[in-house]
Amino acid sequence: MPLGTLDGTPPPFFRQGPSALSKLTFFSLLALFLMVADARLELARPLRVAVAAALYPVQWLALRPVVWAQGGGKYFESLKRSQSSEEAALYKLGLQSQRASQVEQLLLENTRLRALLTLRERVSTPSQAAQVLYDAADPYTRKVIIDRGLLAGIVAGSPVLDEAGVLGQVTRVYPAISEVTLITDREQAIPVLNTRTGARGVAFGDPALRANALELRFMAANTDVQVGDLLTTSGVDGVYPPGLPVAKVAKVDRRVDSAFARISCEPLALVSGVVHVMVLQPVASQIAPQPVVPTPAGPVRKGSKK
Repeated sequence: MPLGTLDGTPPPFFRQGPSALSKLTFFSLLALFLMVADARLELARPLRVAVAAALYPVQWLALRPVVWAQGGGKYFESLKRSQSSEEAALYKLGLQSQRASQVEQLLLENTRLRALLTLRERVSTPSQAAQVLYDAADPYTRKVIIDRGLLAGIVAGSPVLDEAGVLGQVTRVYPAISEVTLITDREQAIPVLNTRTGARGVAFGDPALRANALELRFMAANTDVQVGDLLTTSGVDGVYPPGLPVAKVAKVDRRVDSAFARISCEPLALVSGVVHVMVLQPVASQIAPQPVVPTPAGPVRKGSKK
């Protein structure tokens, strides 16, 4: 091939265009123009809206795992918080229930103490308050233990009352405690008076007849006794002051084969579950002994015959 026919122009790969500095200047000015135009005229706003609308499903799908993970964490956190709140609420409810029970018990004790103080004002016999500690260990007797003894001036035979009536009698005295035999004990007897008729009798404890019951014994079959009659202490035994409420007649059984009526009574005192009681001095201990008058023949009590 002759040399004159050859093309001396460089190939496209080696062709030289605008310089790099020219390109940088051009594109910088173009970018600046576009930013100013977008800021002033909002030329790119429709484009951004179209791109955002097109990319929204992709973004939503991409964010689902993150949202699910956050939701699962919040679910378990809220579940744990709910369980803790439930436990706290149950604990608080238990405390409130316990306090409500204590308030009811305190109100009941307050009512009984007020009634006991009212009874104390009506009784002229010297007395002192005591508290029941526990029931006696013997299951075949009806006895309780109170927190007063010889150190408090308690003597054997002292009557014991609650706010409703006669509860029993002190049978044993120790230095710091005393044993009280309730009126429903089978070995306990108390002289009573029917306030409606004025008839006297003796009420015996009879747990075999019915729990916490008394029996008015040795009353003739034709005695005027009715259900609901109030029995009070007669005061003839020198132990109980007269006029203290004891029991009410609950049942009268007049049998033709017996000369005596079987009369069942319900004690007015709270023989089961009593807490606060009042201990009186025996009536016999309040009677002053007769003075001794000296005589030439020897001391002679006043009022005695020689």
